[in-house]
Amino acid sequence: MTTAFVLSGGGTLGALQIGMLRALVTHDIVPDLVVGSSVGAINGAFFAGRPSREGVDDLETIWRTLRSADVFPIRPRAALRGMTGRSDHIVPSSRLRSLISTHLGYELLEEARIPMHVVATEVRTGEEVVLSSGSAVLALLASAAIPGVFPPVRVGGLVLMDGSVVANTPIGCAIALGADTVYVLSTAYRSAALDPRRSTLGTALHAFGVLAENRLLSDVARFRHLAELEVVPPPADLTHSPLGFAGTAQLIEEAEGAATRWLHRRRSPVSTTLALPSRSASPTPAA
Repeated sequence: MTTAFVLSGGGTLGALQIGMLRALVTHDIVPDLVVGSSVGAINGAFFAGRPSREGVDDLETIWRTLRSADVFPIRPRAALRGMTGRSDHIVPSSRLRSLISTHLGYELLEEARIPMHVVATEVRTGEEVVLSSGSAVLALLASAAIPGVFPPVRVGGLVLMDGSVVANTPIGCAIALGADTVYVLSTAYRSAALDPRRSTLGTALHAFGVLAENRLLSDVARFRHLAELEVVPPPADLTHSPLGFAGTAQLIEEAEGAATRWLHRRRSPVSTTLALPSRSASPTPAA
């Protein structure tokens, strides 16, 4: 049996994955390989380097001290160049590069203690690209290169951007790599903190939440006959905005609690009854 952890994209909601990881390792569930996209690639790479409770604790410490300026430093001149079409981004990736380089603990993906596979999107073709060797920092910057926000990253002859564009929750990649049991650590839920009727940003983020949730449900339906899918549920009734890091500590704690309760009560693969918390207007789907 080959077990994989799959970590989705989700921006600052990636904090949820720290609580999920803590619950899993506490129950002695450690994967044979890790696959991640966007922020999930960053969390996954840190975990793959130190796949233990202590490693998760250190990753939690990093998350708890993050501020928006540590990842998204807004420089008016750079932002203006991006908004006027003189640049392909509005935020430099230098702070994110420094954060990863300082804390990751290894230089090449193949040096991780657990095989780490990073999903990115090729800008010109729109194809999924899986990076399993080479510079870890470059791979993670590529996977997290939000289009229009961070600059694309060149790796070899490829120009890469955010992996969540093509595979927000890369379950299929994990199965293609040989996994027959897949734990899915997804951040897909629709935040009740953002009313899509009140603002342009709220509408956009609500739409992305719907897309992420529907893609996850589609992927579970598509792959559940090829592997045992264990979708770790996020906490119900979250009211956190997916903007900024103000709610990080609470997200981690609530996610650990939800994952721990799920681990205690599960009797069969969650792929048989997948329920994701969302707005009451959206019925709970059965996979």
